[in-house]
Amino acid sequence: MSLGQPVQLPLGVKLRDEATFTSYFAGPNAAVVGAVEALASPGSAVPEPYIYLWGAQGSGRSHLLQAACHRMSERDGLAMYLPLREVKSHGPAILEGMEAFDLLCLDQLDALAGDPEWEEALFHLYNRLREQDGRLLLAASAPPRALEFTLADLASRLSWGVVYQLQMLDDHGKQEMLKLRAELRGLQLPDEVARYILSRGSRGMAELFAALDHLDQASLQAQHRLTIPFVKRVMGW
Repeated sequence: MSLGQPVQLPLGVKLRDEATFTSYFAGPNAAVVGAVEALASPGSAVPEPYIYLWGAQGSGRSHLLQAACHRMSERDGLAMYLPLREVKSHGPAILEGMEAFDLLCLDQLDALAGDPEWEEALFHLYNRLREQDGRLLLAASAPPRALEFTLADLASRLSWGVVYQLQMLDDHGKQEMLKLRAELRGLQLPDEVARYILSRGSRGMAELFAALDHLDQASLQAQHRLTIPFVKRVMGW
């Protein structure tokens, strides 16, 4: 792993290039994003080196963890992102030595609940991180006490840091998010077109991003700006 470069993970997992703080529309989560950005800045003083994020699917948990890794590596720090559900089959031994990173981001913490070997490995990793003044960013779909860990000491440890709930965007927030993502692609997305997409397509974040991807490609091929008639024709609405 080279300093200052996007982090490439072991086990075939990679950070998404577009998962940055710039491409995340904070909306009601501005305070959370600020705390995560501070945690991901090497050399910065942080009141609490452990942050736990939870929220519904589509709230941007994974995006923020990957953005934190990008930020840390851009500033010559060492960061690691582990989506636990994806790497669980490799066994808890992959957590050994993870305390050496300047920032460790563990996603999909739900996947470990009820697995004694993984719970114990995570408990010991947490203790090693405290001994070495490491920084830890965790994410799950529920708060620590609701994950039903069988190891009581682990559930207690996970509650020691700052716990934030990520709020879902309302329709206005989703509209602003679409405009932000379009702008980063060099696309102009007028308010009325963004509202039309929200009114006709799925309101799920993944589906909205997929629609924007499709419209971006169609706009480039047709050399056509995004208008309601164009969107209607491309999307078949």
